[in-house]
Amino acid sequence: MGLKGLSGNKQEVQLAGKVQMRMENKLRSAFAPRQLTITDESALHAGHASAPEGGESHFHVEISAEALDGLSRVDRQRAVNKVLADELAGPVHALRMTVR
Repeated sequence: MGLKGLSGNKQEVQLAGKVQMRMENKLRSAFAPRQLTITDESALHAGHASAPEGGESHFHVEISAEALDGLSRVDRQRAVNKVLADELAGPVHALRMTVR
């Protein structure tokens, strides 16, 4: 099985790096999500100038949380960006989001 992401599904066996685990912990703490999947997509960008060796630079976050209900799409994304500000200022080059 290749690298994928983390989710609430305990049946999935996932491999995750330190950045991905830190992102998951922060998002779970901030939003207590109904659903959370974080996928490291860095391998898709291997060889690009912005893709560091070793990965953990490009992620896709899928999150659904009551704390985000009622917010506009932009405000939901801003809330996620705020929680992950340290990662976005450092090791994370790109963050793709699906926020419900």
